[in-house]
Amino acid sequence: MTKKLLMGNEAMAHAALEAGVRVVAGYPGTPSSEIVETVAKLHAAGSAHDVHVEWSTNEKAALEVLFGASLAGARGLFTCKQMGLNVASDALMSLNYVSVRGGLVLVVADDPGPISSQTEQDTRRFAAFAKVPVLDPSTPEQAYAMVKAAFDLSERFHTPVIVRPTTRVDHASAFFDVADETFARPVPDDGFQRDVAKWVIFPRRAYEAHGEINERLPQIAAAFATEEPYAAFNERVGMGRAGEPASFGIMAGGISAAYAREALRMVAQRAAAAGVDMPPCRFMQVGTPYPFPEQAVASFASGLGDVLVIEELDHVLEDALTMWVGRTHASLTVHGKLTGEARDRGENDVDDIASRIERFLGLSGRLRLRRSIDDTLEEVQPAISAEELPARPPVLCPGCPHRGAFYAVKQALRGTPAVMCGDIGCYTLGNAKPLDAVDTCLCMGAGITMAQGLSIADPGKKAIAYVGDSTFFASGMTGLANAAYNGHDITVMVLDNATTAMTGSQPHPGTGVTLMGPRRDPLSIEAVLNANNFKRVYHADPLDKDASVVAVKAAVEFEGPSAVIFESPCIQLIKPGAPVLVNPEVCTGCKKCITEIGCPAIGFDTNAPGARSGDRGQAFVDPALCNGCGLCLQVCPFKAIVTLSASDTVAFPPVEVPEEEQLGQAAQSDVEQPEESAMPAEGGQDA
Repeated sequence: MTKKLLMGNEAMAHAALEAGVRVVAGYPGTPSSEIVETVAKLHAAGSAHDVHVEWSTNEKAALEVLFGASLAGARGLFTCKQMGLNVASDALMSLNYVSVRGGLVLVVADDPGPISSQTEQDTRRFAAFAKVPVLDPSTPEQAYAMVKAAFDLSERFHTPVIVRPTTRVDHASAFFDVADETFARPVPDDGFQRDVAKWVIFPRRAYEAHGEINERLPQIAAAFATEEPYAAFNERVGMGRAGEPASFGIMAGGISAAYAREALRMVAQRAAAAGVDMPPCRFMQVGTPYPFPEQAVASFASGLGDVLVIEELDHVLEDALTMWVGRTHASLTVHGKLTGEARDRGENDVDDIASRIERFLGLSGRLRLRRSIDDTLEEVQPAISAEELPARPPVLCPGCPHRGAFYAVKQALRGTPAVMCGDIGCYTLGNAKPLDAVDTCLCMGAGITMAQGLSIADPGKKAIAYVGDSTFFASGMTGLANAAYNGHDITVMVLDNATTAMTGSQPHPGTGVTLMGPRRDPLSIEAVLNANNFKRVYHADPLDKDASVVAVKAAVEFEGPSAVIFESPCIQLIKPGAPVLVNPEVCTGCKKCITEIGCPAIGFDTNAPGARSGDRGQAFVDPALCNGCGLCLQVCPFKAIVTLSASDTVAFPPVEVPEEEQLGQAAQSDVEQPEESAMPAEGGQDA
């Protein structure tokens, strides 16, 4: 064993390996991605033996791979974020009825905030919907313990088990004693055993299985309340004067339990400093929210009059506690989100919880007093809040090839009514100004099919769909088939940057890279489009503005399914080029380099005078941010931006400016359109 500082995600990967996991599969999604990556790293280093690890095409594929392995007796680990469980839900809802053989654990990371998601979906709700037990860790240490316990629980009750960390548990760090080497549990010698009556989900089998599920859930709830290690996840402690009965209770789950513990400590310290008696209270962490551990809750709630429930996202614990109170006729009032006494969305934090606990305990306003040196009470002045920082919205990276693709589409569509359907990934940021090139965004792959609906309902506008290369394989291909089969007039812009950039640059089928080591032949996006009967497929380098505009025009003008494949690697995958520089003798201060493409490497100095800009100010390029993509050179109408090699000097000669070239008309003119003679040929030809 070796002591290591690990993120929660890394710790859960080690826990699964130490539990003997044989197959690990998932689809990348923040905040869960590092789990699969850690297993892959340990396998590549030779310390994780006999394990298979993969990024599957999507979450549904991953869960079905793991279910097949489970039927042969192998332990499997599935990972995704909360949105990914929607994709895998078809398999999950059915496989719970079929039941599992080898332990099957799903680590589904929720994203309160949301920080990097479309929704604040609560996986605990999904667990109850699917009738699958769920464990809810409050710390990385608890996440590590829960993953190990989940495999045993899965095999004991023949059910998949969900572990639901949230962003702060996934990305917090702690020290762990982890095994130097791990070995997957061997698959039973008999492997898969044919049993049609059990493994084939005919209606009669489903009816019987539903009864089995309903029978085992109360058994699991009882184990959660009374058996280790599960009972330890439902910790109960008392606070206040010894021997005095408590009438107040605090119930919390997930990371909010860790926050609530700290908040209670803070409130107790403030009460002591102010000389105020803190009412005795009890605290309970519910680490096993479904099925609800009623026996443990009954012990916690005995004698209490009021309980404040603290949790992130939905009021899951609050609902369960309220139903228990109603069913048992307990003399208990439940406080929380439904009563307006807890945050109804977003992340919790210690300070907010502390203030809510003070109000709940009747201490509001009384803790601003403290004893001074002469034993008199003095008021504690509230801290002065710092000025709010200006908003800093996310933007595409400097040099991102998607910027060129969005710009080319907008230029090609000038004067053409259009709707541009976006998708999930870095390229969702194409909606931000000045690009302003994304009108809709729903879920992965939906841009392609939404565009089809818009082409039917609003045929006067050209329907454009964006999709990234990873999403293309994950969930885009069904929409392609639908477009061709039904003859929808859409143009698909495939933004191929050779990676899954948004979630940490993971490989996908189009790269040929696998987590097990061997490289496969990359799947061809063009071949998939051709196989789906797209009659016009064009290629373009998004950093070549004119050629890209020509390709988009050709695709848009075709009636029927067409596509442009924009091919340029993510800047995280390549060595940066030489940065560019603004020639102050040529810059007119027109700001077109800023207002057209919005690259964060380009700034504007309002105090910089110039020969042609006068006192309007001048653009400048931050060489620490510039990747030398060259897009701004093509956008500047005055050729004021130049590329410098290592041998070039920064001194520019003065330029005489003819009167007719002054800013007046030139800065306001439209960007010159490329000649139509550069139109690409049909069917997969380069632009």
